[in-house]
Amino acid sequence: MSEKKTLVKDYMTENVISVSPNTTTEEVIGLMRESRHNSYPVVKDNKLVGMITAFDIVSKEWADTVEGLMSTQLVVANQELPINDASRVMFRRGISRMPVVDKEGVLVGIITNTDMVRSHIERSTPNKVEYFKKTMEQLYGIKTTLKHMPVETDKLRPTQDRVYADELEGRAYELEKGLAEPAIVVKTGDRWILVDGHHRAVASKQRGYETVDSYVVDLGQDIKLGMEKTADKAGIRTFDDIEIIDDDKHPLIALTESIQDQASKGD
Repeated sequence: MSEKKTLVKDYMTENVISVSPNTTTEEVIGLMRESRHNSYPVVKDNKLVGMITAFDIVSKEWADTVEGLMSTQLVVANQELPINDASRVMFRRGISRMPVVDKEGVLVGIITNTDMVRSHIERSTPNKVEYFKKTMEQLYGIKTTLKHMPVETDKLRPTQDRVYADELEGRAYELEKGLAEPAIVVKTGDRWILVDGHHRAVASKQRGYETVDSYVVDLGQDIKLGMEKTADKAGIRTFDDIEIIDDDKHPLIALTESIQDQASKGD
């Protein structure tokens, strides 16, 4: 089972704010204050010719225009570059934003560290599926089969009691772009139990998709799974039973902010 390759063009921002070599430094400073971005591509005749950053402005001798401050030795990406390769380049070079150009050097987008993180969130890799499959076989002493197939959304039995609105937005974007990784589903008897991918499945349901792309582990017999029993006790049988948390953030984000808050207080 091969893993779909994700490219830079799938996650880059296309509508990029750029400046020209003749843009005044004062204008760039004002732009940085308004947008809270600290760097901009510099474009001349539709071609990328440099980057201007806040570091350039504060560390170099003052110049009235961007041309006198911009960096011209740039690391750029082709939009067909695998995003994992782009991520490695950015990590090794210590850069957080990388311009994306076409074969003619025309600026077509920009890829950031945030895009890299988003591209790796909640990815159901084949290794993860194989591990789950083997776990089921060892746990129940059976031989299972694995299929990559669409499963009717209305047939899926959820086992998670809540999803987060901010993550649903990310999954919706991936669905629209055709980037959503398959969910993991167990077929036991005539039931289709959703194990992993609740945000993707809920986003699919909200948008009226009839099926969810899935890795299906077929047990070949009717076994009542522990996660089913837990879902029964919690009253989770359909997607309508899942709570969408729209006034809170994902626990990992909240935890990160809590740590930052403690650090700022000297705890």
